[in-house]
Amino acid sequence: MADPKRTFDELIAEAEAVSVDGWDFSWLEGRATEQRPSWGYARSMAERLARASAALDIQTGGGEVLASAPKLPPLTVATESWPPNLARATALLHPLGVAVVADPDEPPLPFADEAFDLVVSRHPVRAWWGEIARVLRPGGTYFSQEVGPASVFELVEYFLGPQPPESRQARDPENARAEAEAAGLDVIDLRAESLRTEFYDIGAVVYFLRKVIWMVPGFTVGQYRPQLAALHDQIQSEGRFAATTTRFLIEAVKPD
Repeated sequence: MADPKRTFDELIAEAEAVSVDGWDFSWLEGRATEQRPSWGYARSMAERLARASAALDIQTGGGEVLASAPKLPPLTVATESWPPNLARATALLHPLGVAVVADPDEPPLPFADEAFDLVVSRHPVRAWWGEIARVLRPGGTYFSQEVGPASVFELVEYFLGPQPPESRQARDPENARAEAEAAGLDVIDLRAESLRTEFYDIGAVVYFLRKVIWMVPGFTVGQYRPQLAALHDQIQSEGRFAATTTRFLIEAVKPD
């Protein structure tokens, strides 16, 4: 748990100074917790990678999840768009034999048709289903864990106010199913869970919003300082700020 003796200014200054490159959230240890989905994405991804001959990890972040797999296919490629993450992923994945490719996260993917028998992605900003289907070989699999609808919206709405229904309904797993099927894929698994996230100090909130930039677009401490100060007092009084995280797992196969 966070040290209750640390002041608002101390916590804010620390959270503003720390690097938010990559997709490693270990800085939050002891300062925030996020309940994990029951399916164990990294473990299940590793099992599929061990059986594949050519794999693509889309939007790899800093490469941390892909690097956790004990065995990678002979041909493994990862894409990423954000320059700091590109550098981090390259340093982490190149020694493992993974090629890291700069890609803007918009179609087309920079690969030939039917190049991979496995495509994976953890928390893609958006899944471009037509491109996923194109680069998969017949019989190939797409396996992904995505952020679900209205995830951590308690925090989003604390800063931005009530969100419109279309924002709350975005990222619905059934929409993902429909888009995958429209691209010619067969969805063989689709599971969703609502989980609990807790922030134990205001520094954890600032770090999270700096790192997950689409939660409160354009977030800066200066712009939201009054709200942050009030939230600091609330966390000090109640011991935490709780929110609901939503995740869904989707697995789709390209027919032979």
